[in-house]
Order: sequence, then structure tokens, then C-alpha cells
Amino acid sequence: MDILLQIEDIIEKNGSDFELSKLFKAYINEYKSSLPQLFESSQGKDFLVKHTKKLDSIISLMYKTVLRRVFGNYLPMRSSIPVAIVALGSYGREQLCVHSDIDLLIVYEDVDGFNTQLIIEKLFYLALDAGLKLGHRVHETTDLFRAAGEDITIRTSLMESRLITGSPFTWHATQKELNKIRLHNQKEFILAKIDEAQIRRKKYSTSMQPNIKESVGGLRDTQLLLWIAQTIYGVESLRDLSQKLFTDDEYREFRIALELLFRVRSALHLITNKQEDRLILEHMPQVSKMLGFKNEQKMLTKVLHAQWRISNFTQIFAKKMVRPYIADMSYVKKFRKNRLSRGIYLLDDRLFASYKLKIQPINSLLKLLISLPDKFYHFDAGFLNQLTYTKISHPLTKETYMLLKELLRKDNIYSFLKLFYDAGVLHELFSNFRKVLHLPQFDGYHHYPVDFHSIKCVEALENIEEPFIKELHNELSADEKLLLKIVVLFHDTGKGRKQDHSEVGAKLIVPFAGKIALGEELLERAVTLIKHHILMSNVAFKENIHNEKTLYKFMSNVKDTKNLKLLYILTYADINGVGGNTYNAFNSKLLHDLYTSALEVSENSDRITDASKRITIEKRVKNSDAFKELPKLLQTKLLRVESNLFFFKHSPIDIVKIAKKAKETKEYDFTINAKTSLSIEIYRKVPLNVGYLLAALSHLDVASMEIFTLFDGIKYFKIEFIENVAGNELVEVKEIVNNAFDMNRHVTMKEVNIAKKEIVIDCEHSLTHAEVSINTKNQIGLLAYIMECFEELGINIVTAKIHSTKHKVRDSFLMEKQNDICNNVEKIYELLTKGN
Repeated sequence: MDILLQIEDIIEKNGSDFELSKLFKAYINEYKSSLPQLFESSQGKDFLVKHTKKLDSIISLMYKTVLRRVFGNYLPMRSSIPVAIVALGSYGREQLCVHSDIDLLIVYEDVDGFNTQLIIEKLFYLALDAGLKLGHRVHETTDLFRAAGEDITIRTSLMESRLITGSPFTWHATQKELNKIRLHNQKEFILAKIDEAQIRRKKYSTSMQPNIKESVGGLRDTQLLLWIAQTIYGVESLRDLSQKLFTDDEYREFRIALELLFRVRSALHLITNKQEDRLILEHMPQVSKMLGFKNEQKMLTKVLHAQWRISNFTQIFAKKMVRPYIADMSYVKKFRKNRLSRGIYLLDDRLFASYKLKIQPINSLLKLLISLPDKFYHFDAGFLNQLTYTKISHPLTKETYMLLKELLRKDNIYSFLKLFYDAGVLHELFSNFRKVLHLPQFDGYHHYPVDFHSIKCVEALENIEEPFIKELHNELSADEKLLLKIVVLFHDTGKGRKQDHSEVGAKLIVPFAGKIALGEELLERAVTLIKHHILMSNVAFKENIHNEKTLYKFMSNVKDTKNLKLLYILTYADINGVGGNTYNAFNSKLLHDLYTSALEVSENSDRITDASKRITIEKRVKNSDAFKELPKLLQTKLLRVESNLFFFKHSPIDIVKIAKKAKETKEYDFTINAKTSLSIEIYRKVPLNVGYLLAALSHLDVASMEIFTLFDGIKYFKIEFIENVAGNELVEVKEIVNNAFDMNRHVTMKEVNIAKKEIVIDCEHSLTHAEVSINTKNQIGLLAYIMECFEELGINIVTAKIHSTKHKVRDSFLMEKQNDICNNVEKIYELLTKGN
């Protein structure tokens, strides 16, 4: 498209502004469609510069077109028109991404004889009508200083100015104003930008789905460095400070990391066709392919490492630039008073180190950390600099290992481990982390890469919020606490291999344990705990924890009561270190129930049968004050409830409450609890249309379901959901439960498909109960369909264990051995699979 000729043709024919904007729009769209091809040949900063230069040419051409329209054939020299078109922000830095806003500053001088306002207005209308995504400001040169003082954001954007086109004289006047702005209130500006960055870094912390622009180690961190450098030194590029502030090697590593972020961000914009800076899971395969990586894991590992590199570089050299510039002489006395050793100071639980201090040996730094009172600490960038550049020789000396052991004995080492991570020495001190450095976990569960998750687990261990688990931890000996901290830190270091990570991790712990002289008994426990570190959560969340066989199998792996306690605390720390709200009241209760049930099994040498366990629980019920207050007849009826599981799953107080409520029930009664998550309790004598109830509520994920036959023909149902409801939705739930006592109601659902191989029927579960397990894909209405099938066969379900993810379900149903069902299991298969 020869756009110049077409522009001239429209102007000569006195065409409309609409025709010109339409022409530019077509030209811009044609250019945008060529960007994927450009990206194939030019990536990183080169791609961004070429894109920026192209936009420069488009905006310059638009300005020339506007001047041609305004002045006709009497076009004056551009330098004589007191207008300058200036690029700001990422556009000014020549780092403009494909779908980022194009930030422009139009600077003018109010000179008689030039209708500058008309020129500027026409330029903006042309650019906007042509489809350019503009962010713009218009100022007289004399107004720039005032505008910069009004808002730190304006001042920041003005610092990244670059002339696109217009009068060099106006641009020269603008530069004089910009230099005045740079020199004005520099300390105040720098501190404000640092505060701004700290807030951002807390909001966008390290994650496996990082924000390339805003996250810790993202592009904003690199911009912070440039803003500080420009303010203090007046440089245009960080490269100008190489060999003055940092070495060429340090700057080169920083630039390599930055180059990768440029490539990833450009790829995201091109893939999504919008301003998308989040590297979320769904985009990773395409981004990985566009950047030439073999797989998403390798690509994300590189990205996470790049962000770590940028974060480390930013923290150290931003503070190195700022510290002498903003030094407060009133603090000199305080620092002298709180000096720990030459060049190292402790003030307000923050450890400082002078940049002038020679880099200390690793053992000296470890001794210093060990000597600190046992509490949480923050670390200044000067001390981070010490850890980053300290020399660590391999293999580690015996003294270093003993110092690490002493460090691990402290109650609060999370801040030290985070310091090691930030400094890039975690894997140097603990070689088990070498294979899992910045290693992502694509399991839809973990929020952090392996190394960062491990550190967060230690943080959870050191800040246990659950009183019962806190008490268990407090009861441990010093050696057991040391063992537990090592296990929590190393439990996932076996990942990144083809073998089972628990087995690999158990092997990896042995050499480290030997180096720190852990002792045979503690080592054996460490191996057992790491080998089975996911066992407790798997059993609690996926299996029937009230089944004796399950408990004995669980304890056969755990081995003894001490390991059970350690595993319980380890599981708590592991789940809390995942991120988000993964650990909640529901799974907390499941873990506690498994712990108490397994503890009972572990403390009895003889295998506890269902009957003996029932007798033990009945004794507790009989001894409770609440039971003693019941009428004698009700006491008798309660103790005759056939289901053992009813007693296993409820406390004595709850058992009595349920009995009293059942006695008061005439036809049916129900209670809906929506305090934390939705829970429905139903007592009924009349039939309940369970299939309809579950079908009508199929939009809510069921967490668990209990069904027990009590006495006097009363059945007790309890259905707990993962989500909660409120307002009108809660009213609708109440109406659905009421309607569920109408046996003629039916909800037509999408067809559910279950294969025979996805069903397991265990008729040997116990003397009185059989178990049906279904492991199939998650489908809307699945649970409702299953319950309808059971009702049709006259199967009495006494409890249901619901475990579902986005794609799969693993549900188990305990049913009474009645109606000769175990001699007719084929009927169950046939109905559930519809004969397929």
C-alpha cells in the first residue's frame, strides 16, 4: 500500500477526514497482521524497537498529514511550528508491546500566528479514528513543571520522554523543563517510587502464573531501576552505569533475563490479541512453542529464573544507588549503637550491611545468623548483596554442615531461607534443591514452584494456627523438631525426575542427614516421612477413614505413633504451603478425624473390630451428661441404632443431639446451615426423593453425604457442599428441599456415562456393609444419577465419600448388606452403566 500517494490523492481532491482515518486504519491493520511474521524473525528488544519505530513513522505521517490539511500548499517548515510530539512510558523507552497503550505527550508553545490547538485536535482525532490506542497529555512547555508536581505518575512518565516528530526548538525547551523536573524533590520522588514498588511486590508475589509486567522480578522492577538512575545520575540507559555501579557480567545477566521477559510478553499479546501480561497455564503451550522451547516446564523454569535474577539485581542496585543519596545523618548514632561487627548492623529486626564491606565468607555469615536472637528478621539489600556474592565452595566443609544444622535448630528460620532464595544460594547450601530450582508444578494444585513452596511450608510450620496441632508440635523434643523442619524443607526435592518424587526424596535425604550427623533413628523417621508425605492427605480426602481396614493399612506405612504425630504436622505444613485457601475447615476436620482414628489403631496391639470399637464409643456416649438426661426409652432406642458408622462419625454430644431431634420429628424436618459452607441436615419418616434433591442442586459440588437409619422409621441425612450460598439462592435451596418430599418430582439431566471398569464393588468391606467405589470423569448430575440407581435397586446407602476435581471424581458409597445385594452385584453394574 503506497500510503503517501493515497494521502496526497485524498487531500488534492479535498476528501474528508473520515477518508483519511479510514486509509490509516487499513494501513495500521495491515501492519498489525504482519506482526506474527516479524516476531518469528525478531524477538525480544529488537522486536519492540522495530514495532516502536514503525509506530513512530505512522504518527509522524499522521502529523505531516494534519499539517498538510491545515496549511495546504503553504506548508511551513516543521521546525518552525511550535509543537513537539513526544513518546512517553514504554513507548518512550522503545519497549512498547503490541497491545499496550501508546502514551503521547503533545508539547506546544503559545506563539501568535500558529493555530496549535487546531493542529493538536486534528492529530488526536485522526489517530483515535484510525484505531490507535492512545493515552495522551497536552501541555504548554511552561506548564510541564506544574503538571509533574501534581501527580507522581505524570512525573514518572515524563522521565521517559523521546521526541517522535515536531519542532526541535520546542523539544529543546521541553528538555530544559524535564531536567528541572528531574532535579526537583529527588529524594521525595525516589522514596515514593520505592514505596510504590514495595506495595506492588507484595500484591504480585512469586507465582507459577506470573504477571510479566507487575510481579516480583517483572518489567516494573527494571523500570524502577531506570527511574532511580535517571533521577540521580541523569543517564538514559542502565548500561551507562556498568563498571560504575555494577560489573559488565552482572549487567549482562540482567539483560539476558530482561530479554526473555520481553519475548514472553510480546508472545502473550500476539496470542491473546489483547494487552495480556499474565503467563497463565492456558497460554503456556503456545508461548513455549513461539519461543522455541521443548515444553512448558522448561520455558516457565527459565521465566521464573529470569524474574529471580531481575528481582535480585533490582533489590541490590536500587538500594546501592539510593542509600548514599537519601542517607539520614540522624541514623548514624543508631547504627553505631546497633553494630554487630564491622560494616554489619541490626536495627528494628532488620539486618544491614555496608556496600563498602568486603564480601564475607559463607561460614562467617552463617555464624552471624545463628547468633541472632530467635525471631523473624528482614534483610536490607546490603546484606542480600553479601549472601549473593559470597563464595561457596563444594563440597561444603564439615563446619558449614554443622552451622546449617545449628541454624535449622532455631525456631524461626523462614526469613533466613527466604534470604537464601533471594540471594540465589539456597541450592548452594542445600544441594537437594539443585534439580528443583524454579521448577514449576503443573498439577492444578500448587501455586508456587517447588523451591518456593518448600520455603512457604517451613513458614507454615513456624506459624501453626491450629491449637491442637500447635500443641502436638510443642510436645516434640528438640531433635524431633529439627527432624521435622528438615523433612518439611526437603519433602518435595525429589520432583523433576521420572521416578516417584516421594521415593527419590527419601533417598536424597540420606546424604544430608549423614553430613549433619542426624542419627540412625531420626534418619529412619525422616525417610519414612518423606516417602509417605502425601499419604495422610490422600487417605483423609479420598478414602473412608472410618473403615478399620483403611486405618490399619495407613498405619502399616506410618509405622508408629511418633511418626503419626510428625506426619500430621508435616501434612498441615505441606497443605498450608500450597498457597491460596487450600487448607480449610473441611479438610482440617478430615485430617483430625484420620489422626484420632489412626491413633486409636496405633495404640492397640490387637486388631480392633467394628464391634469392639462400637462398644468403646457407646461407653463414651453413656458416660456423657447429655445422654444421662435423655428419657430411658430414648436411650435404649439410640443404643440400638444399627449403623456402627453412625457412632464412628459423630461425637457423643452430636449423637445425643441427633437422637433428640429425631424423636421430635413427625413427618420430616430439615436444617440448612450456611455459615461457612452450605450444609443440609434432614430427618424424615416419609420418603425422600434423593435423586431429585441432588439433581436440583447439581450446580453445587458435594463435599460429603451421610445417610443413617435411626429408630422409629426415621432416617437421617446430612449433605455438605464445598460452596456456600446466600440471599435468594438460599431461599431457593430451602424450596428445593421442601419439594424433595414429593416423590413425583424429577429433574431431567444430561446423560451420565459410567464404564464398568470404573466401578469397584467390595462385598468384603465388613460383616454388615459393602462398598461401591466409582472413579470416572466429572459430569453434571453424576451423584444424583447414582443415588437414583441405588433407590431403584432398594439399596440402603449409609454414607457417601465424595472426592472430585475439575475433571475426575472418586466417590465411594457404603451400603448395608441387605436384599441379597452381594449375590446380585451384576444388577448394580448393569443399572449404573445402563447395560453398556
